[in-house]
Amino acid sequence: MKKIVILFVYLACLIAHAQQNNEYAITGKVVDKTTQQPLEYATITIFDAKNNTTLEGGITDGKGNFALAIGKGVYAIKIEFISFKAHELKDISIAKNLNLGTINLEEDAQYLNEVEIVAERTTVELKLDKKVFNVGKDLISQGGSINDILDNVPSVSVDAGGGISLRGNGNVRILINGKPSALVANNGLDQIPAENISKVEVITNPSARYEAQGTAGIINIILKKNKKGGFSGSVQLGAGTPRDFRTNVNLTYKTDKINLFTNVGYRNSNYEGAEDIQQTVTNNGVEINLLQNNDQDRNDNAHNIFFGGDYYINDKNTLTTSFYHTALKNTDETRLNYSYFDALGTLDSTISRVENYKEPQNFNRLEMNYVKTFEKEGQKLEMDVQYDFWNDDEQESIRQQKTFPAETTFTTIRSDDVESSKDFLFQANFVSPLTKTARLETGFRGEIRRITSDYMVHIDDQLIPDLDNELDYNERIYGVYAQYGDKIGKFNYLLGLRVEHSDIGIDDEKQLFNDTKKYTNLFPTVHLSYKLAEQTDVQLSYSRRINRPRFWQLNPFGGLTDFRNIFAGNPDLNPMYTNSFEAAFLKRWGKFSINPSLYYQHTTDFFNFVTSQTADGNFRTIPVNLDTEDRIGFELSTTYNPFKWLRLSGEFNYYQFDQKGDYLGDNFDAKNKTWFTRINSRMRFSKGLSTQMSFNYQGKNQQAQVLQKAQYFADFGISKDLFNDKGAITLNVRNIFDSRIQDRVITGENFRLASQSRRVGRRISVTFVYKFNRKKGQRDRMPD
Repeated sequence: MKKIVILFVYLACLIAHAQQNNEYAITGKVVDKTTQQPLEYATITIFDAKNNTTLEGGITDGKGNFALAIGKGVYAIKIEFISFKAHELKDISIAKNLNLGTINLEEDAQYLNEVEIVAERTTVELKLDKKVFNVGKDLISQGGSINDILDNVPSVSVDAGGGISLRGNGNVRILINGKPSALVANNGLDQIPAENISKVEVITNPSARYEAQGTAGIINIILKKNKKGGFSGSVQLGAGTPRDFRTNVNLTYKTDKINLFTNVGYRNSNYEGAEDIQQTVTNNGVEINLLQNNDQDRNDNAHNIFFGGDYYINDKNTLTTSFYHTALKNTDETRLNYSYFDALGTLDSTISRVENYKEPQNFNRLEMNYVKTFEKEGQKLEMDVQYDFWNDDEQESIRQQKTFPAETTFTTIRSDDVESSKDFLFQANFVSPLTKTARLETGFRGEIRRITSDYMVHIDDQLIPDLDNELDYNERIYGVYAQYGDKIGKFNYLLGLRVEHSDIGIDDEKQLFNDTKKYTNLFPTVHLSYKLAEQTDVQLSYSRRINRPRFWQLNPFGGLTDFRNIFAGNPDLNPMYTNSFEAAFLKRWGKFSINPSLYYQHTTDFFNFVTSQTADGNFRTIPVNLDTEDRIGFELSTTYNPFKWLRLSGEFNYYQFDQKGDYLGDNFDAKNKTWFTRINSRMRFSKGLSTQMSFNYQGKNQQAQVLQKAQYFADFGISKDLFNDKGAITLNVRNIFDSRIQDRVITGENFRLASQSRRVGRRISVTFVYKFNRKKGQRDRMPD
């Protein structure tokens, strides 16, 4: 902890005493000369006119705009973009602010005809309040989903069950195009193809613009948008083993006044899972053992459709409306076998249990977006209205029979949980430049959500009153914010404050869980950055965050698949709060970049899952509030391009934590450390051939009750461009060594549960993509 404080003080002093130079702003816009479309990520470089030394540089934003600052002098300015001819301005005298206007770049026909694959755009961008990871041509995720993309983003991990964590912390907020989505809450990210993702923003210390939910931070998934006029589209077909059929069609039509878009997809996938559990219980000094074997066959059958349009009212006003629908039907069969042994290790009895599970889900979203720009450059108003409505019906049908020492008649268990939700969101953001470098941003946000769950259980066709109830969840969250940012020489800062009011209530038909919690909180944010030299930046940031319990963490009615190991929510769970500090550094040396970060998080009322033995000898796991958690960590991300055809990247994350608290008189203090690493290599050859390989290792993690053993896995992909770059075929092998096994031990008073589970085994898939009326790498329009 002392080292972190010393580093923060050192960096703060460095920034505070930075030399303030008289600098002038150089601004402009870069566009494609033929289509007049903005060129995002074009490179702007300022040279010394005398000795050709690089002095300053930057890239264009999503609208092609750029802004650099430099002292008085005479310079050369070079503008470059992949597959376009470079544009150079010589002997530019700078003695005041200079606007270069619109710069038109021409396509380089000779460059486009070369067989050699060229370098892709920057993989990592370090912005004032976030890191941006451009997806580019990620082979391993071809034919996959959003989860496959996230599993290759530095700092982000996706476990075998689809759980997403940021720096090892699962309390992360997932957004799609800056807005929440019910697909996240219902494990629906696997329904969105990886092909439709443009970039992923990892925001470990979000600014006041973002909602305060998510103590680990925010992962914002940006989907692709169409930028080309006329009619264009793409078709993606995929097949794999175990059974995995996927299709995805994107179509767009764009003119000067409208942009129409649609996306249609279908997926039918099988998953084979297995789990072995060894349960040891000691009662009155006598040890009883249970060996449990679970085998599961899962099938997901899903289709989705998305359509909408942009209407360009005029140069300053754009209106977008869209509708998104997805339907998913889970059909699973789980076979469970229980073998009980006495203290001498002799088999005492066996029980066989088979569950057939069906869960049809329907998710819908209506959305309207309005954007207005003003005469004053950089001034913008954006307004969103979003309405989500979904429902699902979880149906369990279980047949259980004792098979040893003698067979008994079957017991049948049926459960039905009908859930539905309505979620209304409205928000507005207004950005106004105050000076050439200063800007003020304000906004408000409101979300109203209602979830209903009607749960019932029948055993041998008899309704069980204790498990028959209807639960209602109501959530109202309102927030306003303001933030101010400016640049003084090489020093940038962004200061913000967000206020959120929460009104969350849960009640049930039998009046067992009635509770309403209202609270208003302040969430300050601070972001500081300083450019030490060209290609070298240092950042400091602070934010206060909240993690409100999700509905599944509050819902006391869990499934009955394995009645000896039941998970249930806790209706009395309180929100937890985190103060987060971070220092980051980014240095680029030509073909090599390094991005180390130090972070510290102090959390109160943090969530922890507690497993206890019930009176009937079974086990129940619920989330509870403990006292505090202190987490301190170091993260290192690197990229290296030694040759045109080779790109290497890696990350390493180490953290230690100190958790304190007790529940029902039991102490759950834990102090330990863990680490994980990821290495990725990509080779690009002539004639459109590329390969990619990724290796992941997760170190052992010991908490108060749970020991998570080390785990590793590797993925491989190979791709070949076809039909003059209009098509491509990709072969992927995920989890090559079939090593993605969750191995953990839960210990408590007089019991020990050791389990090994394999939720997803090795998967092999082939994907073919064909694009018409568009160029290689051109992006599609997907839901906002």
